Amino acid sequence: MLGEKSPLIREPKRLLLEMAQRLNVDDALKLIVDHIAGSPAVALVRIWLIRPGAGCETCPLRRECPDRTRCLHLAASAGTSLVDEHRDLTRTDGAFRRFPIGVRKVGRIAASGEALEVGNLSGRPDWLVHPDWAQAEGIRGFGGQPLVHRGEVLGVLAVFGRTTINQEDLEWLRTITNHAAASIANASAWEEINALRRRLEMENDYLQEEMRSRNAFGEMVGNSAALRKVAEQIELVAPTDSTVLVTGESGTGKELVAREIHRRSTRSDRALIKVNCAAIPRELYDSEFFGHTKGSFTGAVRDRVGRFELADGGTLFLDEIGEIPLELQSKLLRVLQEGELERVGEEQTRRVNVRIIAATNRDLKAESEAKRFRGDLYYRLSVFPIELPPLRRRKEDIPLLAEHILSQHARKLGREMPRLTKANVHDLQRYEWPGNIREFQHVLERAMITSRSGRLRFQLDPAATPADRPASRTVGTTVPSDEHDVLTVGQLRELEATNIRRALMRTHGKVSGVGGAAELLGMKPTTLASRIKSLGIDVRR
Repeated sequence: MLGEKSPLIREPKRLLLEMAQRLNVDDALKLIVDHIAGSPAVALVRIWLIRPGAGCETCPLRRECPDRTRCLHLAASAGTSLVDEHRDLTRTDGAFRRFPIGVRKVGRIAASGEALEVGNLSGRPDWLVHPDWAQAEGIRGFGGQPLVHRGEVLGVLAVFGRTTINQEDLEWLRTITNHAAASIANASAWEEINALRRRLEMENDYLQEEMRSRNAFGEMVGNSAALRKVAEQIELVAPTDSTVLVTGESGTGKELVAREIHRRSTRSDRALIKVNCAAIPRELYDSEFFGHTKGSFTGAVRDRVGRFELADGGTLFLDEIGEIPLELQSKLLRVLQEGELERVGEEQTRRVNVRIIAATNRDLKAESEAKRFRGDLYYRLSVFPIELPPLRRRKEDIPLLAEHILSQHARKLGREMPRLTKANVHDLQRYEWPGNIREFQHVLERAMITSRSGRLRFQLDPAATPADRPASRTVGTTVPSDEHDVLTVGQLRELEATNIRRALMRTHGKVSGVGGAAELLGMKPTTLASRIKSLGIDVRR
C-alpha cells in the first residue's frame, strides 16, 4: 500500500518544459501519459481527443451515441496493473476506445467542459463501470480534466490514482492539463502547416514540371511555334554527345540553350564550364583553354588547369566562338578531333572527354567561305546546329515572358508585381526588339524602377517601331499610357496628323489613286484632302 503523501505526478515542472518542445501530436500525447503513469501513485492515465466519428459499426457504445458525427477517440494510454503485470495498458483499441460526447463520465466532461475530481473513492461509486477492477487495482482517487484551448474542448485527460488525490495534486493536474491542451493544439497546427507545406512543395514540383513541358525548355519562357521547334531540337540532341552550334542574334538566350542541353544530357552530374571567347586576350588563349605550368611565361606563378580539363567528363560552352583568332583555331580543332591537349610549357599529352556546345551571332559558314574562319573547324562544330529565333519572330511569347521577368524584378526590388495591361502588351509586341531578350529584360527592369502607382511606361527606341504603326507610348507621343486613359481633342488631332504624315511619307506624297495615301488610310481622297488642310499638314515635306 502506498503512503498518503506519495505525489500523484512526479517532477511536474519537467513535464511542463518537455511538453513545450513537442511539435508532433503523437509525441506530445505519449510524453504526457508516460510521464504521469511513471508515478507509482498512478494506476492508469488516458487521453481521448474529439475527432470525427469512425468505427461506429463496431463501437461497443454505439447504442448510447446520440450523434455519430463526432466522438471521443482514445489517443494515448499508459499504466501498470497489480493484478496482471503482463497486461498491456498502452493499447488504444479496447472497449473504451470511443466515448460518445455527453455519455458516461468521460463523455460528460467533454460535453460540459467541466472537470470531475474525486479525491477519495470510498465505497463503490455508481458511475464506475467496473468497480471490481477498481477495487482489485487499489484505485482510491480519480481526476478527469477537460482539455480546453481558447475556449474549445479538444478532449479529456483521465487519471486513476492508487492514493487519495489531495488539493495540491489536483492543482498540478489542472496546470498540466491546461499546458497539455496548448501543446496538443500547437502540435496539431504545426503538423497542419507541415502538411500544407509538403502539399505546396509537391504542387510546385508538379507546376514546375508542367511549366518545363509547356514552355518547351528550362529558363526559356514561351509557347510559340518557333520556340517549340528549338525545344524539339534540344530534346533530340541532349542525350547524345554530339557537338552543338547555337546561332542567333545577340541577346536571344544562347547560353540558356546550352544550359538546358547540358541539364538534359548524361553529363548533367558533371560541370558545365563557360568560356566567353570574345573576352580572352589573344596572348592568353592557349593558357585559358589548355592551362599552363608554373614558370612557362611571365606571370605564371603556379600551375593552372585550363577550361578543357575543368570540363573533363562534362560540357564546355564556347560563347562567341567566332571571335577566336584564325591562327589559334587549329589548336582548338585538334582537341575537338583527338581529345588531346598539352598545357603551355609542358610536353605531357593529356586526354580529355568533353562535349562542346558553341555559340555565335556570326554566320560562320559565310565567314569560312571568306577564309575568316577555318572551314574544317566550322564543320566540326556544326554537327547539330540550332538557330535561336529573334524575339520579333516570336512575339506571341511576349505576354508570358513579360510576366515572368516582371515577377523576378518585383522580388528583386521588394515591390508588388505591377499590373501588365493590354496596352502595355500591345506596346511590347509592336516593338521590333533589336537587342532581343537582353534588351527586353533591361526595358522591363527600367520600367519597374521608374513605375509610379503600379503603372508601367516603357522607354523604347522609336527607330525600332514600324513606321506604319503608331509610335510607342513612352517616347513623347500622345497615345494614352494606360487602357483607361482618355485623350484630349488636341491630342487626338496631333495623333491623326502624325498618322497622315506617315501615310504620305510611305506613298511619297501621293494623296489619291492606286497606292495613294487615301487608299492606305481607307478614306476618300476628298476627305483626306480636307483633313490635310484642316490639320495644316504640308504635303511637300
